[in-house]
Parts: sequence; C-alpha cells; structure tokens
Amino acid sequence: SMLRALGKDVQLFDGVSDWFARVNDYAESKGLVPEHYIISSGLKEIIEGTPIAKEFKEIYAASFCYDEHGVACWPAMAVNYTSKTQFLFRVNKGVLDVTEHRALNEFMPEEKRRVPFSNMIYIGDGLTDVPCMKLVTVNGGKSIAVYGNNSEKRKAAAQQLVEDHRADFIAPADYSENRELDKIVKSILDYTEARIQMERLMRKEQSNKK
Repeated sequence: SMLRALGKDVQLFDGVSDWFARVNDYAESKGLVPEHYIISSGLKEIIEGTPIAKEFKEIYAASFCYDEHGVACWPAMAVNYTSKTQFLFRVNKGVLDVTEHRALNEFMPEEKRRVPFSNMIYIGDGLTDVPCMKLVTVNGGKSIAVYGNNSEKRKAAAQQLVEDHRADFIAPADYSENRELDKIVKSILDYTEARIQMERLMRKEQSNKK
C-alpha cells in the first residue's frame, strides 16, 4: 500500500492524462483495436498507483512477494533490458500470464499470433528500451525514442538510435494533442490501417486466382 501510494505522486509528462482516450478514439476510427501495455524496469506496485494504471491491459514490471502482513519479503520479478523482450513475445502470442512459460516458448505460426509485431508501436525513453525497440523495428513494427524537453544530450542519444536503425522516430516526451509525438503515432496508425487493407486485398486476389 505504501508503494502504491507513491504512485499517486509520479509526475506525468504533458498530455499523458488524456493520451489514451485520444489515441483509442483515433485508432478505432480507423477500424483498429488499440491496446496499451507497459514494460518497465521500475516497480509494478508504484505504477499500479498512478492515475493511468487503468489504461494498460497488462503492466509488466519488477515486483515483490509479500508476507501475511503485506510486507515485502522477496523479489517476485526483476525486469532488465534483456528480459523486457519476453513481454513483447507474450503480447505477440497472447500469452499474457507471466507464470505461463510453456505456451510462450512453443512454436506458433505467424498468422496465428494475436498481435503481429508489425502492428506494434513501442515508445521508449531509456537504454533499457533499446532491445525492445530493435525487436519491434526489425519485425515490421515502429519504435519511437522520446526524450525530455530541453535535454540536448538525451535528444542526441535518441537520434543515435535512429541512425543505428534501432528506432524509427524520435520526439520530445510531450504527449499533448497535435504535438510531434501525437502526430507520429497517428501517422503510424494511418499507415497500419492502409497496410492491413492492402494485405486483405492481396489475399483476396490470390484466393480468386486459385
């Protein structure tokens, strides 16, 4: 309860509080079904205490085991830059339960995977996000490296990720409507809708030929 209470005081970037409703409305207007996940090296309990926790389908983060008095007694999960990628595969395959490992590691044809990587948008702001950004990017999705305003050092680091083909875009961490990040995400949603429509037409054409 103490950790969750700390989440109430987490300072959010500009525009985050109404970001989810705006993005959801825009995605749905394109015939898409939006879902939001968070993958963090921070503490799950603190994230659960933030005002935006309810917006996420799943929160994947470090967490504790608790005794009968609600006191943390052992680490339940540690999340670092390499282990973050497993959660992308969980979303990809629809195996969201962190205790389920067999289904996660079993072979699954691409066409049966619940959320194709090509439909993912990954937004990250640190080095622990780089493996996930790369994984999404090389599999056809889009990654965005965000940085704090007035931080030329972080902006340069984000730009380097694009030059190294680890991310597709960079933008200030301002989630407000009509800001750069908002425009990038909406453009990606436009692209995703068009790509899905094209793939359907191609499948239909191939089916007609048969």
